[in-house]
Amino acid sequence: MVDIYILDLFVIGVLLLAVTLGSGWISRLPFSFALIYLVVGIILGPYGFKLIQVQPNAEFLQRLTEFVVIVSVFSCGLKMNRPLQLRAWQITARLIGFLMPISIVALAAVGHWLLGMNWGAAVLLGAILAPTDPVLASEVQLADIDDEDELRFGLTSEGGLNDALAFPFVYFGLHLFKDPNLDNWFKQWVAVDLIWAIASGIVMGIAVAKAITWIDRQLQKRRPADVLMEDFVALGTILVTYSLAEIVNGYGFIAVFVAGLVVQRNYADNLEKRESELEFVERIEKLMEVGTILLLGSLLRMQPLWQYLGNSLIVAGLLLFVIRPVGAWISTIATNPPVECDRRRLHPASRWLFGWFGIRGVGSLYYLFYAFGEGLKDSAAEQIAWITFTTIVISVVLHGISATPLMSWYERRIRGKSRRAKHATLPEQSE
Repeated sequence: MVDIYILDLFVIGVLLLAVTLGSGWISRLPFSFALIYLVVGIILGPYGFKLIQVQPNAEFLQRLTEFVVIVSVFSCGLKMNRPLQLRAWQITARLIGFLMPISIVALAAVGHWLLGMNWGAAVLLGAILAPTDPVLASEVQLADIDDEDELRFGLTSEGGLNDALAFPFVYFGLHLFKDPNLDNWFKQWVAVDLIWAIASGIVMGIAVAKAITWIDRQLQKRRPADVLMEDFVALGTILVTYSLAEIVNGYGFIAVFVAGLVVQRNYADNLEKRESELEFVERIEKLMEVGTILLLGSLLRMQPLWQYLGNSLIVAGLLLFVIRPVGAWISTIATNPPVECDRRRLHPASRWLFGWFGIRGVGSLYYLFYAFGEGLKDSAAEQIAWITFTTIVISVVLHGISATPLMSWYERRIRGKSRRAKHATLPEQSE
């Protein structure tokens, strides 16, 4: 009898070949690659052919999703092609400063008043589900380092940063879950989990990335690295930055995003190297995405899904159709696009698309498994876990089906119109 492990390798190999060789056709279909991986994972799991029979523990899943996220946020940082000015980054500031807190507070209120959770569990649920995902949102993110579209820039920068900046709220929820008396831990949370961890993550991201790029430039002057090995500099930068930030008790996700941004700026004069590193990192990201979503599909179980289906539909429905769209609309009021276009304000369609494309995925899985490792357990853990799983599945399905047609419509009707208007005004400007 053939070993299950060998069959798993065979199936994964066939899947990779299918999605790779057939990517030209798949990219035209109205669903994402993540949706394909999820469906295949379910088919290969206990309710299908039973080829995926792994029972990974929470620590393994935490480390797996952690690695996927740090690679992805570094990729987001590499794509950031704007000067570090508030006007250029105002959409990011709004999505992080307004939309994410709105989402956390609204989800916590839903969890407490509609689902009967205590405030600690409710805040934790909000912090886990508030971040959008930088891994599964490739269809709506910046296509390359020269893309200046405001919608894509906002979604990419939001996905890279809110996966990091949700961490203080995860800690807040964990502290409140363990000890409802704020006097016992609130000051420490502000000093350590909020101020120090964010600041040290930013500083470490800048310092490590600058040091590595300086060393790289100096060594390349003397003896260039092997072309086949040079792209591994990006992976080394990710791992060194993340680990050093965590050693000083900073947020490694922030550090890695900032490192990607610094690397992109330091190699501004070397377009070939920037594109090469970005392509290499994105390949790693895509490969890890396959494994993670396959695993998620195989972990789904009918009994707990059905048990918490009512709670899950309340949370997912309100989050995707009310909280995110309304919060995005509020957060983008009077937004002035920094790039030249035919409008003084952000197009209403762009504002609604910001609201719709709040894709949930690997980032939420990481925070869930992290919470397990930090003491989330019993019925509260089970409830939060299956609400999170179901919300991610719903997001993968809905956003996977809608991303391609909506973004095609946006490129054709909204962005295309802005480009035509911009080119039409060029002769007048030159005069």
